[in-house]
Amino acid sequence: MLDALTVALSVAALALAAWCGFAAYRDQPTKDWHFIGMAVVSVLALAQLVVGIVRLAGGEEADEGTAIFLAYLIGAVCAVPAAGFLSLAERTRWGSATVAAGAVVLAVLEVRLYDIWTR
Repeated sequence: MLDALTVALSVAALALAAWCGFAAYRDQPTKDWHFIGMAVVSVLALAQLVVGIVRLAGGEEADEGTAIFLAYLIGAVCAVPAAGFLSLAERTRWGSATVAAGAVVLAVLEVRLYDIWTR
């Protein structure tokens, strides 16, 4: 895995979590700007998925196994979009809180992905 991409994705996810958490604190639902932030984080996660698959196809292996690595990669790609769709259903402050929680989950998944790859 690319360490720089993992760090960038983790920082972007935590920034999104702080931003949406602040919106929830201010009793605001998710707005268009939040969805742009979610799109940026999702594109970074998709880039990481592609890099991970390319490295696996190139013969490299995750230290803890390919299946668990792929499961975490797919989960990382789905975390923020799933939270975004849930926030569309809940157009209150709790929609923003859901996106903040999804972004924190993504940051934790990134730490675990790094651990799985480089043990």
